[in-house]
Amino acid sequence: MPSLLVAVADSVFPNLDLARAVVSRAGAELRLASQPTPEGIVAAAKDADALLVTYAKINADMIREMKKCRIISRFGIGVDNVDLEAATRAGIVVTKVPDYCIDEVSDHAMALLLSLVRKIPFSSARAHAGRWEMPAVTPIHRLRGTVLGLVGFGRIPQLVAPKAKAFGMRVMAYDPYVPLNVMEQAGVGRLEFAELLKISDYISIHSPLLPETHHLFSTDVFRQMKPGALIVNTSRGPVVDEAALAAALDSKHIGGAALDVLEQEPPVSSPLFGRDNVILTPHTSFYSVESLEELQTKAAEEVVRVLTGQPPRNPVNPEALANPRAK
Repeated sequence: MPSLLVAVADSVFPNLDLARAVVSRAGAELRLASQPTPEGIVAAAKDADALLVTYAKINADMIREMKKCRIISRFGIGVDNVDLEAATRAGIVVTKVPDYCIDEVSDHAMALLLSLVRKIPFSSARAHAGRWEMPAVTPIHRLRGTVLGLVGFGRIPQLVAPKAKAFGMRVMAYDPYVPLNVMEQAGVGRLEFAELLKISDYISIHSPLLPETHHLFSTDVFRQMKPGALIVNTSRGPVVDEAALAAALDSKHIGGAALDVLEQEPPVSSPLFGRDNVILTPHTSFYSVESLEELQTKAAEEVVRVLTGQPPRNPVNPEALANPRAK
């Protein structure tokens, strides 16, 4: 009988065969929660040595019940659904997979931008309705020579940049945490946030969700943007104040938006619904068959590393590793 137990809080995968194969190498059994609720997760994880989680909220009360847990490994890039302070106090290291879907999200950001600039969804809907009318979708402007502003310059926007430059766009970025030489090597100009807003024809958001980035794109920020500018968000929904964006679209100061993420998912309603100049995709930018396989494998490998006494590759709270429980 396996000596180690790995609980799974919730899953978006067709099956967990890859994760099960990985953890079995450490002699561990995989147990999926019966329901992705706090009660269901605690029932599965209270005697588990590790927890794998996708979207479920893992709060302090739940963490207190996980007496044996040494690692919470997220199937994803961000960890805003895990109470990091509580995990650290409990000596539980939290890990993420920061590099599993960078091709997919950068491709999706470019696809949204191109579709928005060329008005492809709007044109297609009219054509399907029997309205073969080019004047209805004008004006459309040339991409070459325009400025794409990247908010954040991590792994994903570093792949967006060369793709945008291939279309003749000038690429600028704002990221106070990325060294200047990284941008210089990528041929990307570095700007302060206010200047980026002022000169960008298009803005693509690649910011993590932190207290300081919640509603970063507010009424005041939209007012600072170039008139007619377009905005793309493939990062986190709450980085954009949807009501403020709707008002900016109503005033025509912002020319359009393409969003893969919303403040509430799935949305019950949104002031952005039903607009010809807004493209929405249901948080699919991360997805490909290959990216999900990579994600499941890498998240499970972090669990195996910790349970076999090795350091994790991508700890979010490395200070937790000093706690005897994490060893």
